[in-house]
Amino acid sequence: MTEFPGGFFERSDETDDAHFYSWPRLVTHIDDGAIAAVGALYEELAVDGDVLELMASWVSHFRVAPARLTVLGMNATELENNPQASARVVHDLNAQPTLPFAASAFDAVVCCVSVDYLVQPIAVFRDVARVLRSGGLFVCTFSNRCFPTKAIRGWLYATDAGHCEIVAEYFRRAGAFAEPTVERRTPAGHGGGPPFPVWGRSVDSRVG
Repeated sequence: MTEFPGGFFERSDETDDAHFYSWPRLVTHIDDGAIAAVGALYEELAVDGDVLELMASWVSHFRVAPARLTVLGMNATELENNPQASARVVHDLNAQPTLPFAASAFDAVVCCVSVDYLVQPIAVFRDVARVLRSGGLFVCTFSNRCFPTKAIRGWLYATDAGHCEIVAEYFRRAGAFAEPTVERRTPAGHGGGPPFPVWGRSVDSRVG
């Protein structure tokens, strides 16, 4: 991928995100098979310790909760209903891509089915590297489902393979991660939206 074209990060609904997310959505946004696949991936990658979940809601998809899970999202009610969370932070990454945490605060960061809503993703990825400990893991998982009015235009016009390349490019352009891994995790016999994970580890030469 060369440069992201003009309008790539625009959305059809540019109204305040705080209004869009002001009421709680206590639903799951991927089906049970996809949820199980995400949980299995977290377990396989040994996501544990001090973990931050970006753009979180009322449910995290860990089979067993990390030792300390901080959930950051837009709706306080959703976050308060998350039984796996140890700490909850209301924060709008589109309004402020800088994370409200100290450097090297986390062993891992995860973002599930939300990366397509970021309008400043490279700035967010760079700050993720700042709050990760050296060698820390950042895992993004997504599917072919979204709120289309709030997803960036570039995402809506891309294929599944294109989505994977977009997220991998965010990792590369952040300049703070090793080359990312891209996989498709479709459970056997699964007929719903498949989960696509992209993950990478922070490196010592990270930005910030």
